[in-house]
Amino acid sequence: MRPLARIALSLLALGTLVAAPARAAWPEHAVKWVVPFAPGGANDLIARAAAEGVSKRLGQPVVIENKPGAGAAIGADYVAKSKPDGYTFLVGAAGVVTNSLIRKNMPYADADLVPVGMIAVAPSVIVVNPSVPANTLREFADWAKKQGAGGVNWATAGTASTPHFVAEMLKEAGISNINVIPYKSGSEGVTAVMSNNVAATSEASIVVIPQIRAGKLKALATTYETRITAAPSIPTTKEAGFPGVQIGHWAGLFAPKGTPAALIERMNAELVATVKSAEFRDRLVPSGIEPAPYSLAGYVAFITAERERLARVAKNAGMQAD
Repeated sequence: MRPLARIALSLLALGTLVAAPARAAWPEHAVKWVVPFAPGGANDLIARAAAEGVSKRLGQPVVIENKPGAGAAIGADYVAKSKPDGYTFLVGAAGVVTNSLIRKNMPYADADLVPVGMIAVAPSVIVVNPSVPANTLREFADWAKKQGAGGVNWATAGTASTPHFVAEMLKEAGISNINVIPYKSGSEGVTAVMSNNVAATSEASIVVIPQIRAGKLKALATTYETRITAAPSIPTTKEAGFPGVQIGHWAGLFAPKGTPAALIERMNAELVATVKSAEFRDRLVPSGIEPAPYSLAGYVAFITAERERLARVAKNAGMQAD
């Protein structure tokens, strides 16, 4: 063989070896999804249902790792500082948007986490103790105004929690005498309403629907954009005349900044297919959770809009981390 031919073959072989890693299949091993909350909550339930479907589509395990604490900031920080190789993702919630609005010392920047895809929403439901003489949100507003300076006590799961934002949105809508009473968790706030220690709160559908059906809570409205499939008799806040009171307990996927775009697009595609599946819907819808198969562009637009919208509410309310 001529020298030039041998050189050409050698270069071709070298090029093949160099190009091989770029063409290597992803994922080659298990993928980790970090849930920044304790096991058992809405975010964890949604994450596990989605992980099961995505795992089947990717052909590799999708492992859930719970890292709760600091309003989801601990888990988010862990993912933000992880290697951007497509093997570590965050199953984020509203805290990904709101933490930087209320915390002075953030361990990571918002830009360190990039959106990958929406998974589902557990719509928030405004509930009151059954003794409250109101069956609609309008009746609640009228009753609250009659309480005068003493106001109406409203349970939250801490500063900038979804129940807190609902309370502040209701204040902006004219119910100015709501007293925000912070609890350590949403479940504690709901218990406080059932025991009549506070009059009202707003909490995830999956948490309150069983209590509503049992007669331990009275539902006034859902703050979601549409009625809840599993509880269609509950009107929306928009239908009740309070269109500005809108927020949900959503769960969506994020990746560390620098994760290759191709991997983000692939994960989004598999996530959308999973969320649209009958298996995913049948598993979550009966408990009050609504699948949200957003495109990547749609999810990015949602995160951007939520950050702008909630920033205004947080600023007007003077929200600061506990």
